[in-house]
Amino acid sequence: MYKLLEYMRGFKMKELTKAEELILLTIWRMGDDAYGVTIKRKIKERTGKEIPYGTLYFLLDQLTLKECVFKIVGEPTPERGGRSKTFYKITPEGREALKAACEMYQVIWGDLTRVSFEGSSG
Repeated sequence: MYKLLEYMRGFKMKELTKAEELILLTIWRMGDDAYGVTIKRKIKERTGKEIPYGTLYFLLDQLTLKECVFKIVGEPTPERGGRSKTFYKITPEGREALKAACEMYQVIWGDLTRVSFEGSSG
């Protein structure tokens, strides 16, 4: 516990929900091809979880407000009826938030493994 408290002292990060982390990680992994449909599809492929579009876009808006991602509006395309795609890119702040989340999990989980859960506690 002391190690965790020491780690948290003076620590400032943009707090992310687990769902925001999942979306932010997906955008980071996808690079230049991250827009709503592809983000949703990639999350389904990797986790088996289906995120409704309303939830996805709400979380993307939250990540934009937290300055973890920014939007780039692409050119209108005929196959989309003249509409543009909105692409999402991770910001340096977004990368820092992911790094901080990863470090936090490493501190909290420490040396626990799956095997640890099969035996007795502690």
